[in-house]
Amino acid sequence: MIRIVIADDHEIVRAGLKQIISDDEDMEVLGESNNGENLIELVKKNDYDVVLLDLKMQGISGIDVIKHIKIIKPDLPIIVLSMHAEDQYAVRTIKAGASGYLTKETAAENLVTAVRRVVGGGKYISPTLAETLADSIAGGGADLPHEKLADREFQVMCMIASGKTVTEIGAELFLSVKTISTYRQRILEKMNMKNNSELTHYAIKNNLLDM
Repeated sequence: MIRIVIADDHEIVRAGLKQIISDDEDMEVLGESNNGENLIELVKKNDYDVVLLDLKMQGISGIDVIKHIKIIKPDLPIIVLSMHAEDQYAVRTIKAGASGYLTKETAAENLVTAVRRVVGGGKYISPTLAETLADSIAGGGADLPHEKLADREFQVMCMIASGKTVTEIGAELFLSVKTISTYRQRILEKMNMKNNSELTHYAIKNNLLDM
């Protein structure tokens, strides 16, 4: 039996994923979480064969959740589920330690195959993503400005672009306003931008914000 834990902050999404999985007799959902912190605790206390992780939940970022889990249980495969096209987030999640990346709109037809692939020790990525990863590892291709950002910088950039203030971001990430302001300045410098408006325009143009 393949033991699965699902982390998504929308109950209806978790219910949909469980319905897809229920059609296979050798798969079972043994855990559910609506945030990253609780998922990490579940992984610490229980044995699962695969994690299905929503990339965008309240609190700790999906990238940080992946890194935490890989420290706790390095061999536990993680499949990231996202509403974003893979060219926006997939490379970052795979580099962080995820074994697969699925857009939510393709989950119904590909989820079971992805689960079997990663539980068997493989990766589940599309041919397009495989090519992107190869270029990234080889240092080829032209990086977009946001691809120069570290994971935390990228997270802060998206939060700024979504309209949150440095105070709100600091409270959500448990960091000081000064630290967030430092991140903001570093982000603007790396992306060669002058203000939050330019960051917001860029994020919208490149589909980096939640739908």
